Amino acid sequence: MNTSLRPIAASDVPRIVELNNAAAPAVPITPAEQMTELIGQADLTFAVVDPADAVLGFLIGFRPGSSYSSENYRYFAERGTDFLYIDRIVVDPDRRGAGVGRTLYTEVFDLARAEGRTEVTCEVNTDPPNPESLAFHSRLGFERVGEQSTKGGTVTVALLAATL
Repeated sequence: MNTSLRPIAASDVPRIVELNNAAAPAVPITPAEQMTELIGQADLTFAVVDPADAVLGFLIGFRPGSSYSSENYRYFAERGTDFLYIDRIVVDPDRRGAGVGRTLYTEVFDLARAEGRTEVTCEVNTDPPNPESLAFHSRLGFERVGEQSTKGGTVTVALLAATL
């Protein structure tokens, strides 16, 4: 199936929320109002869409210097590297393995290189476990640079970076 990549639009929010919340606990449940705020605050948003413009997956990210208050974003900001941070990437479960995630990350890696960044960063849950995502990120060249407990100790994440 042919797909294309475009920025997330306001009209995508219901579908983004549907995909996001279905992916819990890999990503936090996020109501539409909060998702709209997150997308508005983000420095980069991408959606992979099918020919009918239905969202098959999405990515939300931030550059250094953002006021974003995420514990994981702050970890990378305090490391002092020049990074693009991926806050979340979600792919429709029916499209996993079809290249949607790779399409999103290819765009981020290309953008990071064009901007002269040194790395792309993200986190993946280790508790609750998300072995599929850890394996996917490893195949893309991400390596563990840290680990931290977040959300009041209810989640532990592996902090990952891919050097460009």
